[in-house]
Amino acid sequence: MLSIYQLKPRFQNLLRPLVQRLYANGTTANQVTMLAAVVSLLVGALVALFANHAWLFALIPLWMILRMALNAIDGMLAREFGQQSRLGAYLNELCDVVADSALILPFALLPGVNLPLVLAVTLLALFSEYAGVLGPMVGASRRYDGPMGKSDRAFVLGVLATGIALGWLGALWINAALALVAALLVYTLINRVRQGLKEVQHNAPSA
Repeated sequence: MLSIYQLKPRFQNLLRPLVQRLYANGTTANQVTMLAAVVSLLVGALVALFANHAWLFALIPLWMILRMALNAIDGMLAREFGQQSRLGAYLNELCDVVADSALILPFALLPGVNLPLVLAVTLLALFSEYAGVLGPMVGASRRYDGPMGKSDRAFVLGVLATGIALGWLGALWINAALALVAALLVYTLINRVRQGLKEVQHNAPSA
């Protein structure tokens, strides 16, 4: 299933020189993971507190780009420089869903935006990531299948936030976009379960 996640290897190649410098300076994958989560919480809180100032929503797409870079960097530090750890695995998954929630929930404070829709997107994002994490429990890999994975959500929410900041999108358009995202998240959840089961079946020894 097509997903922005498939562009990750090219993105990593662009970041590799920076990652090497960070490693040389003693930066760890867990530090980068925690930084991304903390800044996401701060950005989400700032936008939520001043949601009546629509231009502040411009912080979301700007931070989404940096957050995607940090997410790639922490993974590269872990894999390519021997920093993988059990704690890192926990932090990586938990910080991602916390950051996602912090950046989605401020949309609920916009006039006319449907609160249940925002909550549905927030919860479905969490559930779809949980479905991906469950892959190894059943003998599959950690599933990142789309069409509405983490990178895809970041792109869509960034576009929405940009439109809000510029005054181009009203509540009707925002609600319609959120409904579409929710539907795609349901499909993503189902797709991750299905692909995980298919992987297990494919890897099972023939009788």
